[in-house]
Amino acid sequence: MRPMHEIEIIVPMQHEHRSERGASSLRKENDIAATNIRQGKGDGRDWSAVLAPRLAQFAAVARHEHITRAAQELGVPQSSLSRAIVRLEEDLGVTLLARHGRTVSLTPAGRMFLGSVERALDGVERAAETVRADADPSTGRVAFGFLHTLGPETVPGLLREFRADHPGVRFQLVQNYGEAMLERLRAGELDLCLTAPLPDAPDLVVRRLDEQRLRLVVPEGHRLAGRRRVRLAETAEEWFVTLEAGYGLRRITDRLCAEAGFTPKIAFEGEEAETLRGLVAAGLGVALLPPPPVPRPGVVELTVSGPRAVREIGVAWLDGHPDTAPVAAFKRFLLGRRGRLLA
Repeated sequence: MRPMHEIEIIVPMQHEHRSERGASSLRKENDIAATNIRQGKGDGRDWSAVLAPRLAQFAAVARHEHITRAAQELGVPQSSLSRAIVRLEEDLGVTLLARHGRTVSLTPAGRMFLGSVERALDGVERAAETVRADADPSTGRVAFGFLHTLGPETVPGLLREFRADHPGVRFQLVQNYGEAMLERLRAGELDLCLTAPLPDAPDLVVRRLDEQRLRLVVPEGHRLAGRRRVRLAETAEEWFVTLEAGYGLRRITDRLCAEAGFTPKIAFEGEEAETLRGLVAAGLGVALLPPPPVPRPGVVELTVSGPRAVREIGVAWLDGHPDTAPVAAFKRFLLGRRGRLLA
């Protein structure tokens, strides 16, 4: 895996022979709790109470050392809570609570279990709040990948324009070469990515957004430097500096040279386009590159007249992957920039 640059702008089954009335009561109570959460009601432990009900119930009993007070806090009948704790103990095969009339105390096993339960519930709570925050339409998060060559100007301009209407949306930005981004897209680590050339894969949805002309970059004083246009076939005997195999621009370079009737002679391989320009300026070869963000001294950039030297740039996402509200908004924005992505 190549180096990546990231910027941050993340019920156990109940036994069937248990009381159906008690199970039905607890299911109804948990449904009510879930409804309350969706409506913004309830205290800070509600998410845990819905996602891990018996663990949350045990923690409440342990905290109060009293079934009635714990039931009042959770908003469930005392009898239902008592049955839930008994079922938990029976499932574990361990006595967690010592009963003393209306009060209870933790057994040594219960005390050990409680520590792990509280850590688990805290983790559930944090995870629930994180995914809810990331999906928030106004302040949610978009994990967005793009090619290094789009980083200096194109992506900052896109983000500035998008955030003019969505100022609270956060971005996790990942710069990498195309194949690495597609791997992370498939792994669920990215929501969207700008890539070139456009991948042809059944598990991805890809939409073409724009195309970018590639230029033949030669050193000052090169035999072709006085020209404005050049046919790629005229470079068949030149040494090339290129990106490493696996990079989209390398595949495009190899394809264009093949269409021009030759296989490029590779002098140097790198990982970043502006480094390649520096190698060209040093007289170490020629290169096919997109336009630079600012003119680079020591090189001359020529229009390639044949074959047509362009790279298509598109946005890709995982097919069938549901979008959160901020991701959907940013996707609509990108699709609305068709033909104007590089403007």
